[in-house]
Amino acid sequence: MADDKHNEDVEEQKTSLDGAVTASDGPITDAERALRWKQDKRIIPLSAGIYFLCYLDRSNIGNAKILNASTGNDLMTEANISNWEFTIALFVFLVAYGVFEVPSNILLKKLRPSRWIAFLMFSWGALTIGLGGIHNYASLTVVRFLLGVFEAGLFPGLVYYLTFWYKADERSIRVAFILASATLAGAFGGAIAYGIGHINGAGGLSAWRWLFIIEGIPSLISAFFVFFFLPDFPEDAKWLTIQERDLAVHRLRIEGSKGTHKAMTWNDAKQTLTDWRLWGHYIIYFGISVPFSSLSLFTPSITAGLGYDDLRAQFDDIVQILTSWSADHFNERGLHSAAMAVIGAVGFLISAALPSDAYLSRYGGLIIAASGAFACIPPLLGWLSSNIFSTASVGMAIALNIGLGGAPGQIVGVFIYKSDEAKRGYPTGHWTNAALLFLVAAGAVILRFYYAWRNKRILRERVEGQEVRLFKY
Repeated sequence: MADDKHNEDVEEQKTSLDGAVTASDGPITDAERALRWKQDKRIIPLSAGIYFLCYLDRSNIGNAKILNASTGNDLMTEANISNWEFTIALFVFLVAYGVFEVPSNILLKKLRPSRWIAFLMFSWGALTIGLGGIHNYASLTVVRFLLGVFEAGLFPGLVYYLTFWYKADERSIRVAFILASATLAGAFGGAIAYGIGHINGAGGLSAWRWLFIIEGIPSLISAFFVFFFLPDFPEDAKWLTIQERDLAVHRLRIEGSKGTHKAMTWNDAKQTLTDWRLWGHYIIYFGISVPFSSLSLFTPSITAGLGYDDLRAQFDDIVQILTSWSADHFNERGLHSAAMAVIGAVGFLISAALPSDAYLSRYGGLIIAASGAFACIPPLLGWLSSNIFSTASVGMAIALNIGLGGAPGQIVGVFIYKSDEAKRGYPTGHWTNAALLFLVAAGAVILRFYYAWRNKRILRERVEGQEVRLFKY
């Protein structure tokens, strides 16, 4: 029954082309390379820029918390917010982030990517500016919740968006480049906050208020550029020639989402929710989201200013991009993710097991841990999107992966590095992350060999001449 359902999904992606559909559709041609490069120049920098602004607006609250704290002009002091209330404000953002990802991806397809992403950008930009006007814990929590509502759709939306333009073996590396923009956002965010800290009191506003206002304006303005310049679907891309449009559609006839296909129906939703193998992906993504979240939030506390963060960020990006390229090139996303998860787990074990005063060795372990953990994410996302076979289902599954797996994982990550364990080197956080990364590795290996078994069964039961689509590894 499972394989019958699998091949029913393939029916949505059939065309009048002859020949059996298998795991590979032949080597890429020079015309495809030229087309792909033209798409890359238009889509990837713009997508990375959008995610850069999103991450900048999401993470600036950490800088606002401590900006000009020495003079009592920081967010915490002026809004009379306690550390626990600040944690709750982070928590409600993640709750909204998890809940609203599925409806957002449905609307992205229904309303078109350029319109929906532009609307999201305008909304989170306006809300970020609004954070500059909060005066108490209640207003901070409400605005952060709304910020989570509108930022929720961006990352799963961009991953879904790539499936309309790129084949399965081309997505992980592009997700990696988009994710790398978050590193730049972290670096620029700190530099911008440092500069804005020197205008404390200008216009009668504290620097942390100016931080929200100044960093929210670019998102708000950029929304208009996204509306006009972000391509929607290959089928109607006027910046491509007729021949290029035909080729773009043709090359994705088997393993890409289609702009002309219907949006989500109740039947699509039911089939996606009851496909148990997808829940394997969600559990794996939960495991990787905890270390991702915890390191993103607590690296400054863990490293205590020894310069680890900049080194880690640069090394992470290199490892992430190389791993993603290799995973796509060898069509082995599961095993690449498993290997990097084991490397990350070993790094956390080093950090947890060494004495708390073995600073350099423990921070070296954290560099290994972060590089291994972060490198798993693009291949895992590319793997999921390549093994869903209808346009409606792929959008929902990507959103569920990040909503049911990623958001709860990020919530757990908020709490595992306990401030009262600072002198002992945060053992709870390190041991938890190590255990979850071993879970990721085991889950990825199991799922990879399950897909291999399913492929053999599909080929064995195929009627001669029947079109089938095989699962990616």
